[in-house]
Amino acid sequence: GVWIFLALLCLAGGGKVLVVPMDGSHWLSLRSLLVALGQGGHQILTVAPEGNLNVEPSQYYTLQTYPVPFTREELRERVRSFGNELFETRAFLQRLAALHGKAQLISQLYASSCRSLLRNRALMEYLGRGEFEVVLTDPVVPCGQILALHLSIPSVFFLRGLPCSLDLRAAQCPDPPSYVPRTFTDNSDHMTFFQRVENFIVKASESFLCRAAYLPFELLASEVLGTPLTMNELLSRGSVWLKRMDFVFEYPMPAMPNIVFIGGINCGEDKPLSQ
Repeated sequence: GVWIFLALLCLAGGGKVLVVPMDGSHWLSLRSLLVALGQGGHQILTVAPEGNLNVEPSQYYTLQTYPVPFTREELRERVRSFGNELFETRAFLQRLAALHGKAQLISQLYASSCRSLLRNRALMEYLGRGEFEVVLTDPVVPCGQILALHLSIPSVFFLRGLPCSLDLRAAQCPDPPSYVPRTFTDNSDHMTFFQRVENFIVKASESFLCRAAYLPFELLASEVLGTPLTMNELLSRGSVWLKRMDFVFEYPMPAMPNIVFIGGINCGEDKPLSQ
């Protein structure tokens, strides 16, 4: 799927790509795609906050940073704290409540970074003159999608998945709670009756949990774009979804035509075994 995407861009004759990445492991996967695009002759501008953790300059793209109201150390601590919470062995409801609180804190941090970008008049004017053909972004932080809609540029999402199955809802994929296990329940796709009841309760609570975490971005999108938008409305306007997953490790699911599965792109190159 990725090579088809790259081939189509190559046929366009060296396009201009605006990249708004998510930091951390998301970026490490995206970087390999940018290298391939850069080698194909495309002009790539990557926009990232100052003091980010992993986004560094490269010969394959131009890096443009912008000031933000937090330090690299503060960002690192927030990310580490949120990551540690994911692996805590607690009762399900306790873990869910703790994650909700941590998600709100890190969401506020990323929202302030996005606000700094969208309110940077000089940078926004520069991007507006850039004549970019596509915005490539990870929608787990929807800043890139807000920017794409503001600049009236098609967006390509590069992601593993989104909390509360926001990606499935935005792409209009069937997602019945009776058959699709919810994140953090530890259920498989073969559930007992009581597991299905638990699954349904978690599904019903997701709207509230993610609504609180993504509310800062909804307010920011409404301010910048001049019309009220929910996360679902914001993400449903994405053009192509490149999903870093594979049914070898995931349960099979229905997908829309604009969803391309690219599982394995973030894996290291294998070394052939000897005879």
